[in-house]
Amino acid sequence: MEKEKKRRIGFFERYLTIWVTVCIIIGIAVGEWFPSVPYTLEKLEYANVSLPIAILIWLMIYPMMLKVDFQSVKNVGRSPKGIIVTCVTNWLIKPFTMFGIAYLFFHVVFKSIISAELSEEYLAGAVLLGAAPCTAMVFVWSYLTKGDAAYTLVQVAVNDLIILVAFAPIVAFLLGVGGVSIPWNTLLLSVALFVVIPLAAGIITRISVIRRKGVEYFNNVFVRKFDNYTIGGLLLTLIILFSFQGETILNNPLHILLIAIPLVLQTFLIFFVAYGWAKWWKLPHEVAAPAGMIGASNFFELAVAVAVSLFGLQSGAALATVVGVLVEVPVMLMLVRVANKTRHHFTGAY
Repeated sequence: MEKEKKRRIGFFERYLTIWVTVCIIIGIAVGEWFPSVPYTLEKLEYANVSLPIAILIWLMIYPMMLKVDFQSVKNVGRSPKGIIVTCVTNWLIKPFTMFGIAYLFFHVVFKSIISAELSEEYLAGAVLLGAAPCTAMVFVWSYLTKGDAAYTLVQVAVNDLIILVAFAPIVAFLLGVGGVSIPWNTLLLSVALFVVIPLAAGIITRISVIRRKGVEYFNNVFVRKFDNYTIGGLLLTLIILFSFQGETILNNPLHILLIAIPLVLQTFLIFFVAYGWAKWWKLPHEVAAPAGMIGASNFFELAVAVAVSLFGLQSGAALATVVGVLVEVPVMLMLVRVANKTRHHFTGAY
């Protein structure tokens, strides 16, 4: 019975890229043919955070938080190298490489295709993505690469603290925009929804179940009941996200492609910078993989919200952040596969 269950899960994850593609198509179709669905869901938001999406992301993250053992969290301080890799890559490298790659493509390579005004707006959207490393979906990528749940949590928590003080100055510096307005409600609510609440729920559940049934039952029976929740939540999230953005994507097919090119290149570059650095420092795979994933993926809720507040809903900057959502999941799934196939190259320990 247990072998059959494992085989079923393996099959599902093995063809995850296909399920993702199907869900993106379904989402766009829903937005095009049943516009009342995204219109209704769009009203269920607070501080620019969609509550339905927040709930689904919570369902994705909760199973990961169940595995967090606070004894392990306390031990993270003894191995700071993974935190250093994450922080330096995300804040001293990523925003600046994103600016450089986006500027090269939008102002030089695509100069004859994109107007100067749109080039500036697309550059702004790309920079907003580059300055906002992931705080939620990274738990999914960590789960898929069998990352260390406790270490991933600390990496994300440190990122959240740095975002509070570094996001606005970096964006202002790179874009030459003074007084960048950050939607603090969005930032703080996102941190609460995507980190604090699922973490608290996971801790309470862990303590309660272990107290009643023991550690053996918790690790071998209880946690496995949630094996498919993460993937299911991811797929449902995609359907909702792309039902919101379907019309925008269908109306701008060429520009979607042009924006996607530098974003994809940046994603691969940052992943391999962090992942390669972790390999060079002999970090274990369960730390190295999430370190690469955090920088490669983006805090798209914040990037979209800031783009809309600074440049407007119909702006090129807002479109660029939406394209970031479009390309992120397929590209990150490719990087998950790369990480899993190269696991045997990592032999280090904490």
